[in-house]
Parts: sequence; structure tokens; C-alpha cells
Amino acid sequence: MSFRTFLRHLREGAKSIFRNGWMSVASVTSIVVSLFILGVFMLLVMNVNALADKADSNVQINTYLNLNVDEALREKIRSEIETMPEVSSIKYVSKEDGMKELEESLGSEWLEGFSEEDQNPLPDAFEVSVIEPTTVGFVADKISALNEKYAEEPIMRVKYGEGTVETLFKITRTVRNIGFIFVAGLGLMSMFLISNTIRVTILARRREIGIMKLVGATNSFIRWPFFVEGALIGLVGSIVTVTLLFVGYGRLYAAAQTDMTLAKSLIPLGDLWLWLGGIIIVLGVAIGVWGSTMSIRKFLKV
Repeated sequence: MSFRTFLRHLREGAKSIFRNGWMSVASVTSIVVSLFILGVFMLLVMNVNALADKADSNVQINTYLNLNVDEALREKIRSEIETMPEVSSIKYVSKEDGMKELEESLGSEWLEGFSEEDQNPLPDAFEVSVIEPTTVGFVADKISALNEKYAEEPIMRVKYGEGTVETLFKITRTVRNIGFIFVAGLGLMSMFLISNTIRVTILARRREIGIMKLVGATNSFIRWPFFVEGALIGLVGSIVTVTLLFVGYGRLYAAAQTDMTLAKSLIPLGDLWLWLGGIIIVLGVAIGVWGSTMSIRKFLKV
């Protein structure tokens, strides 16, 4: 195909959008509605996944030491935990720091008298974070097994929310799976809905295509303007969709700033606009071209 012929296809495809008037508007509207619903669900799934990731990352293993553990033994245990391949970080929390945290959460008036060093009943502890949250139970068992190496067990208790953590992982996994199924289903529904709309548009121009065939136009020569038209319709529809989605999400995010809990739960617009907008635009153009291709090849038998 020569460059001149390519420019002709672009020109004819663009003219067809204006020439077909309301049919083009119907096609663009169909794309906007379908992609907008899909985009809303994508934003919802992304935010739910972000919340699930935060919940997973907050899972920690609290390792409480016995009161008779000296500094040398404490550092040895810390080193053994730190070298476990599943562990990402470990933080030492002295009983003094633990009492301060308890006072901040409960209030100092409830703990009066216990803050003195000789009256502090809290043990020293390690807060252990793991690389993969689902391994938290396995790592907790490994830490507990360190007691077997010593005559007097240095570890008093290992706590990670057994039972609750496993339930949390099941819930987040279920939420992710349902979200992906919804997005995939809506994506397929959008493709067929938009394809049918474009198919109706091409059906209304069957006579025009028949005349082009009679004067000797090749199949590829007939197809190309429709490909361009479908791509432009998809591009316009996806740009409108991205604009509506981001304006709406931006206002929602701005309104959520008054509630710190909700504000932390939403993904900032700057973290998702580029790739999400790119996905919707590419999807819109691809659906437009795909709809035109299927309509011409299978429906009109060109």
C-alpha cells in the first residue's frame, strides 16, 4: 500500500464518521457506556486489591521473649530470625517501648504504676515481617522451633493471629478472583455490544459497498476505510470515557480527603491515570477495529 493510498483511507474513514451522523454517534455512545461501566469496575477492583495488599502487608509475627533472656541471647535469636529466607524485616521492641505504645492506646491513667522499670510486666519482643504474607504460619512455626536449640526456652510465645490471618487470606483471594471475573466478563460484553453497534452501521451502508465491488474495488481497498472509521470511533469513545472516569474519580478522591480512613483506602489518581487510561484507549481502538473487521468479513461477506 502506497502512502498516498493510506492517506486516502484515513481521509475516507474520517469523512464516514461525519457522513453517517447519528449512526456514528450511536457507536461512540455504545463504546462510552460499555467502557465506562468496565472502567468503574476496574477502578473498584484496583482499590479493593490495594486494600487487600495493605491488609496482607500488615500481617506480622510478634515474638515475645522470656524475662530471663539476656542481651547476648536476645541478639543471637534476632540474628537467627533475621537470616530466615522468608523474613523481610525484624524490629526489636523493648518492654519500655511496649509500655509506651500501650499507654498511647489505652491511656496512662489505666497503667499508672506499671510504667516503672521494676514494675513493667511486659516482655521484650520482636516484630517480624515476612516477604510473602501467606508464609506467616510457616515462619511462626520456624521461630517457635528455635526453643528446641536451648536448654531453657528463650521464646515465651509466638503470636500472629492464627485462624484470623488464614480467614483474611481466603477473603482477599476470593475478592480478587471475583473482581477479575467481573472485569473479564464486562470486557467481553463490551466487545460484543460495540461490535453489534458497528455492525448495524455497516449494514446501513451495504449498498455503498456493493457499488464499490461493482466498479472493481478489492476487498482490502473496501475494508481499510472501515478499519480507520472503527479505530477513530473507538478512539473518540475511549477518550470521552477516560475523561469522565478521571473527572469523577478525582472528585471522589478529593471528597474523601475529609475522612482520613477513606483517603488512605483510595489509590491516588496520579498512581493510576497513565496506565489505566492507556488500557482503556487501546481497548477502545482495538474494539472499534475488531468490530469493523468482524462485521465486514462475516456479516457482509465482503
